[in-house]
Amino acid sequence: MVSTLISSVSGVVEAVGPDWVDVALGGITLRVSVPGSTASGVGAAGDAVRMHTSLQVREDSLTLYGFLSDEERLTFDTLLGINGVGPRLALAVLSRFAPSALAAVVDAADTAALSTVSGVGKRTASRIILELKGKLDLDFGGAAAGPVDIDALDALVALGYSDTEARQALAALPADGAASMEDRVRDALQHLAGV
Repeated sequence: MVSTLISSVSGVVEAVGPDWVDVALGGITLRVSVPGSTASGVGAAGDAVRMHTSLQVREDSLTLYGFLSDEERLTFDTLLGINGVGPRLALAVLSRFAPSALAAVVDAADTAALSTVSGVGKRTASRIILELKGKLDLDFGGAAAGPVDIDALDALVALGYSDTEARQALAALPADGAASMEDRVRDALQHLAGV
């Protein structure tokens, strides 16, 4: 259940930054804070966009957070329920891990992978894993990415592909395909090249 005043925003992209998107709708422009994966996936200025949103109210600000999928928004809201995890850290986690990949990291209790997120140390990683156990049993529409795909994702991003392109290429590979990280990267590159 969504417990936010503004559950989605539809409009036209006016501008995109590394962690925000300006969306024009009905004569006003909203600045929406987003994870890196959303910023790279919303398109260019002038494109139509629809984002699932979470409005966070603080004493000194109203901030709208936006996501391309409802799973990302639900994961964001779940992360905010963890003591010591604020909106910025939740965005950092979602910039690094898609919801399905985060579910795999939590299931594997992989604190090392979670510690690769900026601002997450071993202690915070352990707390996030402990508190998320059993809470990410959502249908994310596909198999969860394992540690091999996380490494493959890093390799593809290092080769210059966007986070979204890399995730889509890895998601397109058969689940029973190559087991090694190098083979997954090679297969994903072939997919990206259209071979």
